[in-house]
Order: sequence, then C-alpha cells, then structure tokens
Amino acid sequence: MITALDKIAMAKAASKGLAQASTIQKNEVLKQISLLLPARATEIIAANQLDLDRGVADGMTESLQDRLRLTSERIQDIADAAAKIISLPDPIGDVVRGMSLPNALKLSQVRVPLGVVGVIYEARPNVTVDIAVLAIKSGNAVVLRGGSAAEQTNKVLVALLQDALQLAGLDRDAVQTVDEFGRDGGVVMMQAVGLIDVLIPRGGAGLIKQVVTEAKVPVIQTGDGVVHIFIDETARLDWSVDIVFNAKVQRPSVCNAAETLLIHEAAVERILPAVLDKLSEGGVTIHGDEATQANFFAAVPATEEDWGMEYHDLDIAVKVVKDLDEALAHIEKYSTKHTEAIITENVENADRFLAEVDSAAVMVNASTRFTDGGEFGFGAEVGISTQKLHARGPMGLPELTSTKWLVRGSGQIRG
Repeated sequence: MITALDKIAMAKAASKGLAQASTIQKNEVLKQISLLLPARATEIIAANQLDLDRGVADGMTESLQDRLRLTSERIQDIADAAAKIISLPDPIGDVVRGMSLPNALKLSQVRVPLGVVGVIYEARPNVTVDIAVLAIKSGNAVVLRGGSAAEQTNKVLVALLQDALQLAGLDRDAVQTVDEFGRDGGVVMMQAVGLIDVLIPRGGAGLIKQVVTEAKVPVIQTGDGVVHIFIDETARLDWSVDIVFNAKVQRPSVCNAAETLLIHEAAVERILPAVLDKLSEGGVTIHGDEATQANFFAAVPATEEDWGMEYHDLDIAVKVVKDLDEALAHIEKYSTKHTEAIITENVENADRFLAEVDSAAVMVNASTRFTDGGEFGFGAEVGISTQKLHARGPMGLPELTSTKWLVRGSGQIRG
C-alpha cells in the first residue's frame, strides 16, 4: 500500500526531470491546465458540491463556504490565471549577477528550482491550481495537503494537473497530494527531511503556528493577516469611505482584508460616521473602543482580543488614536506583519508610515486588498510571506527559486 512518504518520494524523483524541462515544455503544461479546467468544470463542481454539503452539515461559516465554493466562473478565472503565467518570464537560468576575477575565473550566480515545494493549506481549492502552476513554471515538483474540507475537489484537481503534465510529456508524479492521509499526511510532510526542500503553510494562525513549531524541513511562514488601516488627520473623506469599505467588504474571508481601523482623533467628527455608516450598510459589525462607541451607537464594545483578531468575516475593530505615533505603536504591537495602509494627504506622514511600519506590504491611499500576487502582476501566488528570510510578501515565480554559482575556469589553482 502506498504511503504519504512514498508519494513525497515520487515527487522528489520527478523533480529532477522537471528541473531540466524547457520553458516550452513547462508552458505546454500550463496551456493544458487552462484547457482542462473548463473542459472538466462539471466534474469539478460536482466534487466541490460534495465538500460544500459536508461543510454545511458540519456548521461551516458562510465566509469559509465562500472560500471553498467553485463555480463555472471561478473555474474559468483559475484557468485564465494559469494561462497568464505562460507569458511571464521563466526565472530558471536567469543570471542574478556575474563577474570575471583577476585570475580569469568567470563566475555567474543563476536561478535554479528549489526542488520539491510542500504546501499545507485550508479550504481553498483555487490555491491547489495556483500553487501547482507556479511550481511547474519555476521547475519545482509540489506536494499538496489541502485539508479535509476540500478533499473531494482537490482529488479531481490534482488528477487534472497530473494529466496536464503527462500530456506535455513530463512526469505526472511531479504533482502529488497527501490529502487521503488526513492530518498524518501533513505531519509526514513536516518531517520529510531530504525530500521536501521547503514547506509553506497557508491558512489560519493555528495551522501556521503548528507548522512553524513542528516542521523539521525549512518553512516559509505565510501570514494570518491582522491588517490595519490608519485614517490620518488630513485624509480625504471619499478615499476613506471607499478604501475602508473595499478592504473590509469586498472579500472578508481573505488574508489581505482589513481587520482593524485606526483613526486620528482630529478626523473623527469629519470622517468616522460616514466610514462606519458605509460599513454598517455592508453588514459589518463594528467592534469599537469607547471613543468609537460615543460616535457610532451601533458599535459593540471592543475587547483586548479584538485588536489581535483576524475575523475572516464581516467584523472590524475600530480605535481612535491621538496621532500617528499612537497608530504606529498599536500596529507594532498587534500586527502580524502582513499589510498595513495609511490614508493621508500629508506627505511627511505617508513617508514616515512607509519607513517605520515593518510589514510585508505597506500602502498609502490604497486598499489592502491589492496585496496579492495576481494584482502585483505575478499571475498568481504561492502565499504571502510575512517573514524576512528568502522571500517576503506575495510569492511569485522568482520566490520559488534558489541560486547556485557557476564557475568556469581554464586550469586555475589556488595559491
């Protein structure tokens, strides 16, 4: 009987051929994926409905159901995203830097695949394809653990990805899933030293903490997003209303959605009622401090827990602060280092915010929803790294590579 470790070893073996595949071959895989997805939409949606039915029976929230749900339109969007990556430059073989030494040795640092990328994630079947497409284009095999909530959907999607590899003349074993082994499959991934080259967790704080603390293989930590927006004293009213509403309401279940709103006390009377009225119209529950409650009677009292909460739902914590310094201090204390934004007309305050906030993405006068590989022009993303080593922010093709040094000589020896 095949084990989770066997499947990981199969991916490792297949990674050698994929690392040597030409750009033309890899692009052919992506083309096949983009064609197979809409062609098999009926099968995918049927499998997805099984997962949704089980989720509803188990009490899954509506926001998590939204993350899980695939429709014909969403499947086409995933296919289109895969097709877009065909046109992106293949990073493999890119020369990062090069030089000729005084002894005539020629040095080149070039991009190479990481090898086998393992990803553990929750209830996001679109992530299955996004990750695989980026991994394949960057010459990496991939092992997926997509969670029990999306098990039936991912089973169909992984088979499709494997078929696309085979149709392009590459080893179908380069994409593997260990979903059928449940949590044990994830544990095996975390311990697969020598087989998995990097492990990327995508999901809530509990999942990420477990992987970071228990994994024996290298981990790139992607963030739960306690995302802040600060409305400065000089902020425009229309920008404040539109940006906060978009950042919170457009898709509240994702990691770049706003979770905490801070507002300068001098802007409260002019801006806060309109911002909170718009949020309330969108069904958002306001968790406010005392100053917020005094200006918006529908707010519920915020607790200490709210300031560090990633709601994944139509809720937002709101606090009135004395000035930019207090806003920066609050963000430093509660941020998960994902994305923060300031709305301001003050260039000096904008520059301070950009310089002093230590997060993967820091924005001025724009919705936090833009922290996204697709929006950044990467085609898709494997995750949004909130750590500083190897990669930070949305991870596209270059972030799935390492480098090696090529040294060309003509008989030189070291004296």
